[in-house]
Amino acid sequence: VTLHLNPISSVHIHQKPLVFLLNSPLPLVWKLKTERLAPGIRRVFFVSLGSVVQFEKGNFSLSAETEEKVFPEKNEHLLQWAQKEYGAVTSFTELKISRNIYIKVGE
Repeated sequence: VTLHLNPISSVHIHQKPLVFLLNSPLPLVWKLKTERLAPGIRRVFFVSLGSVVQFEKGNFSLSAETEEKVFPEKNEHLLQWAQKEYGAVTSFTELKISRNIYIKVGE
């Protein structure tokens, strides 16, 4: 699955930390494609067991962290867990089948 990350239109270059929970019932390879995200900013990708994140060429991967995590099974429980763990959830998306996911990040 390719994860496309771009800032919202009102933000020229996104310069804040990000945390992603990438959960799947089966192990996946998450391919990351980014545009206009500032280098050197901490970005964390938690993935379900057996999954990996592949970064594009460049220095984005130098400031990104990937960690395998056991997530709650049901989406409602995952959302509650994320809210408790991080205090807020700005976006939650559930897809049954997808090769590309487009996410706008911003304030």
